[in-house]
Amino acid sequence: MRGLIILIGLNLLVACGDANDDRRLDPLPQELEVAAPQGTVVLQDTVDQLLVGDRLMDAGQPELALRAYYRAAGERGLTPETLTAIGAANLRLGRVGQAAQQFRQALERDAAYVPALNNLGVVLMEQGEFGEARRVFELAFAHDSGQSDAIRENLRRAIARIKNIIYSEENNQKSPGLIRRGEGVYVLFAEP
Repeated sequence: MRGLIILIGLNLLVACGDANDDRRLDPLPQELEVAAPQGTVVLQDTVDQLLVGDRLMDAGQPELALRAYYRAAGERGLTPETLTAIGAANLRLGRVGQAAQQFRQALERDAAYVPALNNLGVVLMEQGEFGEARRVFELAFAHDSGQSDAIRENLRRAIARIKNIIYSEENNQKSPGLIRRGEGVYVLFAEP
């Protein structure tokens, strides 16, 4: 307590001193430094804005998360991590085109960045580009060494969508039709 009173007194002396006085006070001797009481949280100078954005995304606040991700980009630069985070927030906000562009920019900086690959695959699926989505998911799966269940599931879905489209197209071309022959009588026929 005594150290705190001395510290406050020194701060008052400095505040009352002449503004033109260039003399500086020496740092406090070691025995006068005040330690934070146990259980007190000491705040750092900066907060990890990517972490803030991630928590806001988890809380369903993508607009606020996007702002936090932009602050992170301002602090760290446009790294694959910040670009992917910005793209994920834009994707959640329904800005599919912007998200795709940001994922591609992240991949220009690091072609093996798995979160950007996975998220780009999701965007491509959303846009109906199942073949390209499959290729991107395969790259993500390979770079991740098959460890992520989410990427494995995304790849499985892309493959299933491709097979479904091929199957549907084949069925549409060879699908039998119905011809009405008389009252309540229908005959199947196949187009040549």
